Amino acid sequence: MSFGGHGDPAAQRPASRPSAQPTSYGTPSYTQPQYAPQQQYVPPQYAQQPQYVQPQSYPQTASTPISPVYGSVLAQRPEHHGAIAYDAYTPPAPVQAVPALPVPSAKGRHASVWAFGALGFVLLGLIAYFVWALGPAASMIGMVLALVPLTIVFFGVFFIDRWEPEPRSLVAFAIAWGAIASIGLALLVDLLLTLLVGERSSDLAAVIQAPIVEESAKGLGVFLIFLMARRTFDGPVDGIVYGALVGAGFAFTENIQYFAISLIEGGAPDLTVTFVLRGLMSPFAHAMFTSVTGFAIGLAARRGASAGRALGFGAVGLLGAMALHALWNGSSMIGNFFVLYFVLQVPLFAGFIVAVILLRKEEARLTYARLGDYATAGWFTPQEVSMLATPAGRRAGLQWASGLRGDRRPIMRGFIKDATTLASVRQRIITGRDPLAAQDEQVLLHRTHAARDALLAV
Repeated sequence: MSFGGHGDPAAQRPASRPSAQPTSYGTPSYTQPQYAPQQQYVPPQYAQQPQYVQPQSYPQTASTPISPVYGSVLAQRPEHHGAIAYDAYTPPAPVQAVPALPVPSAKGRHASVWAFGALGFVLLGLIAYFVWALGPAASMIGMVLALVPLTIVFFGVFFIDRWEPEPRSLVAFAIAWGAIASIGLALLVDLLLTLLVGERSSDLAAVIQAPIVEESAKGLGVFLIFLMARRTFDGPVDGIVYGALVGAGFAFTENIQYFAISLIEGGAPDLTVTFVLRGLMSPFAHAMFTSVTGFAIGLAARRGASAGRALGFGAVGLLGAMALHALWNGSSMIGNFFVLYFVLQVPLFAGFIVAVILLRKEEARLTYARLGDYATAGWFTPQEVSMLATPAGRRAGLQWASGLRGDRRPIMRGFIKDATTLASVRQRIITGRDPLAAQDEQVLLHRTHAARDALLAV
């Protein structure tokens, strides 16, 4: 629904090339590289493929058997008892953890604290408006119910974003922009139009005003994220994530209004119908609309576009978001809503899911390709690339790490996260859109090297 009507239905070459020496693990041992600051990225020259000994340290599907370690002689099995077994017991060395390491520059990766401050002021105004217009009790009930569809969408977006999670500050900003700023802009425009042209047809507002005003307000939030955190806005999947979060935030606050109005006007029966239509049958509607805008901005980001070009891409995506929004709102006024819902809206949502799955596979393929560049330069083995850049490899790696002494899954998760970020950094180096990418590359190479050492420690 809209606030204007009631038509809505419910990688650079290493500065010092590592030298590979065979170890007991069969994995190349790297001398600590000396990193020198570089102002300009020089593509690595891969004249010769390094020769690797197939490592035995990273199994494909099962954990490596670990010999039993006993806390004392008395705890040993009977077959271990004997003269040797009762010698002085030497405890094993503690598991080597990843030491304190440098972190990539946070510049251009997080939402501005000033942006959150501005949203806080708008939030105070919205709270006052809802309490005045709907009353505290109805507003509170509406908010509690609105958390249900918000939670559904959030877990859906979490699934999409698992491969390379976005910074938490940007996730929070996206939801807050949709729930606060976009709603505030929509209310403001509706008030101005009422003062200028008077009351308008609810159908006209739902099919024309709401798609234009609401999608523009939400799309602005996605574009602001691109401007604030361009170094973490890597492609279409990121755009879809941010767009869906903004849309989910908008739907959350809008649902508070509609649930509260239904309770006031029709009591529990009307509230139940509205909750089913908006909260259960269409929780992803706004998320899907704004994802189209985010997808377009993400395409621009993948190509290293400037802010101006990204705005142009976003405008094209915005037209698609408006069209979907108008179609959704108009379906409540054309024929039987439930028939159109299953014939039109469900297939659209299914197509959206398929598109997201394909984009995630493309993201994984790109990660594999970029880490392959480092494997060619000698930083990773081909087996490690498969472990770090494929879903099956990650599962096998985590299973293997869980069987190591001390359960080294946290180290493996950090290894996977840093390697995935390294692949994104290299992509930004290739497109030339990130002046700090070369510095991040050196930091991440150092971190992945340390993580490998910690995983392979005796």
